[in-house]
Amino acid sequence: MTPTTDSGLTRRVMDCAVEVHRQLGPGLFRDVYETCLAMELTAAGLPFERGRVLPVVYDGHQLAFRCQTDLIVANSLILQVEAADEIELIHEQRLRTGLWAGGLPLGLLLNFNVVAMVDGITQMISNAAEGQPPPTHDVFEDPDLGSTL
Repeated sequence: MTPTTDSGLTRRVMDCAVEVHRQLGPGLFRDVYETCLAMELTAAGLPFERGRVLPVVYDGHQLAFRCQTDLIVANSLILQVEAADEIELIHEQRLRTGLWAGGLPLGLLLNFNVVAMVDGITQMISNAAEGQPPPTHDVFEDPDLGSTL
């Protein structure tokens, strides 16, 4: 299946996430939300993989390390499930890395620890499918991350 940025697929997945949140609300562990989201995706007839392991390539060499995703829907859309008080830069960077490693165009960061699920959905569009490198973030230039020296 060819990766796509199908907005209909994205809408259906977001509807599934909203339904999980409607039934459970905030305050549970992320694994509970991931499991229930997988159940909703199945009920919606959406094909997905759970826990796909993506290769990590550095300077043309495939490393023995791997990047594991939460869910990939229709071989096109990576879902990263969180249940955090606040989304941090590392949550976003994990999704960006998954998009890059998988060569996929689109991802959703789903934080279920919110009052309204619409506030917990962040969409990321990647040019990774065209072979571009992942976005980088210089920790030394971010005052919120502090210095590692």
